[in-house]
Amino acid sequence: MGRINVNPTRMELKKLKTRLATAKRGHKLLKDKTDEMVRRFSIIIRENKLLREKVEQAISSSLSQFAVARSFMSRKDVGLNFAMPSTSLALKCSTANVMSLSVPKLDLQENRSEDKFPYSFIGVTSEADYSVELLSGALFDLVRLAEVEKTANMLADEIEKSKRRVNALEHVMIPDLEETIKYITMKLEENDRSSRTRLMKVKAMLEERE
Repeated sequence: MGRINVNPTRMELKKLKTRLATAKRGHKLLKDKTDEMVRRFSIIIRENKLLREKVEQAISSSLSQFAVARSFMSRKDVGLNFAMPSTSLALKCSTANVMSLSVPKLDLQENRSEDKFPYSFIGVTSEADYSVELLSGALFDLVRLAEVEKTANMLADEIEKSKRRVNALEHVMIPDLEETIKYITMKLEENDRSSRTRLMKVKAMLEERE
């Protein structure tokens, strides 16, 4: 805690009191905002954990099923059956607002053909069907996971910045203003006492002459 280097005048005292009131109001608003961001961050982190577990489970199951299907197929058959996808995807990127923070918003649009699977059922096992179905379902969750993880990272950075501002106001700026106001107030009171003492001495000297 240190004192701001200003002239100890009533004008400066008035300015500092205004700055102190603004700093205290800003500190409260910023702390409330930080607390709300932490609450939102906790919700996003929980969603991120659930999505990651769901996506990892779906991908793991899909790869296991595909490995089984692959064991019954030749390399050539795999290439022929999976060379032409039956689905086309388009990703629309925009932004959303979370506590005055612009975060990514991803919208995955799927255009599926009439054929659900991109291959003939002859020579392809049911494990391949299950693998493709799992991956198709996991794709939307995967995009949502990317969106949520990026939002969580950006929100964590913003919370850290906001906490630093709150700490700077709480432990540096506000104490410095209060210390300076206290110093100027004491200095002005001391000047007032000195002025009154001089006036009393002058008055006493005049009374003695009379």
